[in-house]
Amino acid sequence: MVVLNKIYTRTGDAGETALGNGARVAKHSVRVTAYGTVDEANATVGLARLHATDETDAALARIQNDLFDLGADLCRPDMEQDAKAEYPPLRMADSQVARLEAEIDAMNGHLQPLRSFVLPGGSPLAAHLHLCRTVSRRAERLCVELATLEHVNAAAVKYLNRLSDWFFVASRMANENGKADVLWIPGANR
Repeated sequence: MVVLNKIYTRTGDAGETALGNGARVAKHSVRVTAYGTVDEANATVGLARLHATDETDAALARIQNDLFDLGADLCRPDMEQDAKAEYPPLRMADSQVARLEAEIDAMNGHLQPLRSFVLPGGSPLAAHLHLCRTVSRRAERLCVELATLEHVNAAAVKYLNRLSDWFFVASRMANENGKADVLWIPGANR
């Protein structure tokens, strides 16, 4: 159980923050930037939920919870120490990736194949889901960069990769099952 009695601690005033294992690192470290961007992605999901119907809202709520799991995973770098930890650290699981894949397949089954790239927009929900997609892609790039420097749970990277695909397909669903997608017309304004 998390208990936050005091919101500010002043421990970060010098530009450092604590990771989940207690280690202090610079706030601009790749790890902190990665899980900070996951938090930003979560905030964009909150905006998308303002426009979502019940079924989509429930799926987005699950994703928001997963993104908190992902942040908890990324803030704890010492996976080799997991077995020795007082409390088992929360790690992303392949089952979370599989759930996204199943949902993508189910949504995509209602859509016609694309004949052009889709521009972000259409309905308010679709536009917000495109924002979710781009922020989650940035989070994925940062996690991949982090993985070149330190160990990262492979399921965390896979999750972010599938998540951006989920947002893309969901945005098409939000655009009348793709009928109201805004399509790219190459060279239209030359």
